[in-house]
Amino acid sequence: MKINWHEDFILFLASIYRPQVYVELGLYQCALFNRVIPYAETLIGVDISHEAGQHMHHLPNTRFFHGTTQDFAKELKMHPLKMDMLFIDADHSKDAVLQDFRDFFPYVAPHGLILLHDSHPGSNEMMDPTLCGTAYQAIAELSKTNDEYEMMTIPISPGLTICRKRQQQLSWHEI
Repeated sequence: MKINWHEDFILFLASIYRPQVYVELGLYQCALFNRVIPYAETLIGVDISHEAGQHMHHLPNTRFFHGTTQDFAKELKMHPLKMDMLFIDADHSKDAVLQDFRDFFPYVAPHGLILLHDSHPGSNEMMDPTLCGTAYQAIAELSKTNDEYEMMTIPISPGLTICRKRQQQLSWHEI
């Protein structure tokens, strides 16, 4: 299986979920971000590398935020929005993944999806900080408390965890 299988999977989810607001933390070269454009109304990509923004298709519904995920979280406090789909793939350390999850969770819409990458490294070598790092440890910690969300990890390296924010099982019961 190819290492970037998660991109096709996320693209498929976006094609059926059709998020109004899609946010991607950690863009690299915008390969996934640009593919999601036809399926979301508004897309925001966040990356500390200015170069990442140069790969983005700049359209009326796309926006590049150059800065850290913490900088973007501060902006959200001043200008909140509800995200329907959030992809966390910036810093792959346990602490950074936990911080991103906790910083952005309040802005995820009810029954919105949070996708966390690098959550099932296939070997010790994959736990290198430039690959999966310790992101999988954040999933283990987040799975301990789940009264506001549910999580499931696809156990294929490098791993993808799907989280759904919810109070009720059926979305139409929360309206």
